[in-house]
Amino acid sequence: MVGDSRVMNELRARVLRVARTSFTVLVEGESGAGKELVAHEIHARSPRHRGPFVAVNCAALVETLVEAELFGIEERIATGVRGRRGKFEQADQGTLFMDEVADLSPAAQAKLLRVLQDMTVERIGGHASSKIDTRVVVATNRSLHDMVSAGRFRADLYYRLSGVEIVVPPLRTRREDIPLLVHHFLSIYSPTVTMTVAPNASEALVAYDWPGNVRQLGRVLERAVALASRPEITLADLPDHLRSAGHKVLGAEPQSDDSLRAWSSRYVHLVLTRCGGNKRRACEVLDISYHTLQAHLTFNQVLSQRVPESPDRHTLSIRCDAVV
Repeated sequence: MVGDSRVMNELRARVLRVARTSFTVLVEGESGAGKELVAHEIHARSPRHRGPFVAVNCAALVETLVEAELFGIEERIATGVRGRRGKFEQADQGTLFMDEVADLSPAAQAKLLRVLQDMTVERIGGHASSKIDTRVVVATNRSLHDMVSAGRFRADLYYRLSGVEIVVPPLRTRREDIPLLVHHFLSIYSPTVTMTVAPNASEALVAYDWPGNVRQLGRVLERAVALASRPEITLADLPDHLRSAGHKVLGAEPQSDDSLRAWSSRYVHLVLTRCGGNKRRACEVLDISYHTLQAHLTFNQVLSQRVPESPDRHTLSIRCDAVV
């Protein structure tokens, strides 16, 4: 899990505490935020790390085959049907990750509840139940609590699943991690050539809200590496909607009585705020030294102590705050 922001450090600490237990875990978060990565981390840090990690996407399960996929089917139950173990048996002594559990039908929810209550499975066509030792981690990008209130998810299953909850934060709430994530993805997509990011492109990446979260960031950087004509990703290599985000940040123009130093110092303070106060991240985004950053911040502090001389200057301050 890449990032050293406060929320990411809190997430890591929670994962470590949960991993030591064998409790069922509910992982909630937006699509692309990294729920499966959290599940992998829970498994890797648990006493079951030598066992299998089995993942299943509940949204992709055909209703008529849910029971067979999860619990298995006996040999020769019908002509041409081969017996096989279900996902619960495959994950015995390990971890079963059930993604998008909110998409299970009411009938499938009832069957899942039955298994979780006594941790036994019975294959289709079988006459005996088998005891299993499987740790279950489920994930959803929707609020199960709200679905229970709306009558679209079983309350008893929700209470069974929600004993231990982990919420994965969206990328827009931890923008200071974006430079680290960018470096991580570039090392994957360009392992032989060291790629860098131009300052304006870096600022656009930090400014964007990322509705698709880390997954979307990875795809954007994959595209940028493919399109870049040199070992530096520029603003022109990014999609139009990201370039618009970069222009939005730079949209507040200096007033006629602003010096270049005054405007640049305000912009440095803006970037530092967007980076969550992390000066090292701000230096990376701005491509300046720590000494230069400190000089700009000192000058900006002097500017902030002055009484605004005109409505235009006051308007400039409001516009910068609005961007943040």
